[in-house]
Amino acid sequence: MTKLGGGSLVIATHNAGKLKEIALLLEPYGLKCISAGSLGLPEPAETGKTFAENALIKARAASEASGLAALADDSGLSVDALGGRPGVYTADWAERQWFEGDPGRDWYMAMGKVEGMLSQLGPDTDRSAAFHCVLAVSWPDGEHAIYDGRCPGTLTWPPRGKMGFGYDPVFVPSALEGDATFAEIDPAQKHAISHRADAFAKLVADQFGA
Repeated sequence: MTKLGGGSLVIATHNAGKLKEIALLLEPYGLKCISAGSLGLPEPAETGKTFAENALIKARAASEASGLAALADDSGLSVDALGGRPGVYTADWAERQWFEGDPGRDWYMAMGKVEGMLSQLGPDTDRSAAFHCVLAVSWPDGEHAIYDGRCPGTLTWPPRGKMGFGYDPVFVPSALEGDATFAEIDPAQKHAISHRADAFAKLVADQFGA
């Protein structure tokens, strides 16, 4: 199987913050990370029905367009009582409608939607949930590898904390004692137990034997 070695790796993102975060994680392994955005590569439509499918769509598009190995991620929240939703539509649930006059994402609205659906199911509803992160690596020869990371927890209401983003203020991770949400703990503590950390640990173990 093809493995990542020294050289350039395309990170299939147009987000400078995500590029920086991933580049720091992979820096010890001699990889020079460059973003799809800096190469002027288009963003493919994410038509997959799973995190893995969407991550692979992005990685393959970047690899085929650049002729280099490419890495992409797809992540989101799944709620057990909602049949795994919002899942791949995690960000979509935060999209404001154009007629509201303020396009963009409203995460409080998204958290409220999840809470509203759980409340309708009754006070004894299971509030188990998990954040997922799937990393896909694709090479120009068509080979690919998938790494699935998961961080289980429970949902709380109302939202608490100001240090996180997305659904972090309502997510209490199982890995920590107490009932602090992701948005109430130090970011470094969150990153050590997060779904993304889990996925990257699996990638590093497989690709670099570390």
